[in-house]
Amino acid sequence: MNSVVFTPIGVIHTPFTSLDDMPIQPTGAKDVVGEIRLNEEFVEGLEDLDGFSHIHLLYHLHKNTDFKLKVTPFMDTVPRGLFSTRAPRRPNMIGMSVVRLESIEGNILRIRGIDVLDGTPLLDIKPYVAKFDVAPADRFGWLDQNADKAETLRSDHRFVAKSE
Repeated sequence: MNSVVFTPIGVIHTPFTSLDDMPIQPTGAKDVVGEIRLNEEFVEGLEDLDGFSHIHLLYHLHKNTDFKLKVTPFMDTVPRGLFSTRAPRRPNMIGMSVVRLESIEGNILRIRGIDVLDGTPLLDIKPYVAKFDVAPADRFGWLDQNADKAETLRSDHRFVAKSE
């Protein structure tokens, strides 16, 4: 297996200083304001991004150290296969969120609807485009019964790193 090394392009700052009691999805963090401090060498790449209302953030779940292939997700009480969940402990520790882009000033992006830990390393930014990103899905597996819980549930000890 080849090893891939990602280099962060910036840091995501949020009000969340602990993995415990955080929103579990951006829908549970609708009004949470955060900011991205992009490394200066990437600022030129922000040109034209201000024309988009939302962006995808890809980031490193840097506080997680291991994973299990069966997990009991926050929105359920039944163990599920990891890849049928959005559990944060994953083989490559990569997270993804869609957030509202409020403004860009130099290397600072102000965002809304962010559900990550303060200091999270940012790996990439991509514009959200509904015509590309919204699929007319008609099945949601075990989440058919549970998806609405994401707006109110908070994280707990299940996915908090042992060293925290």
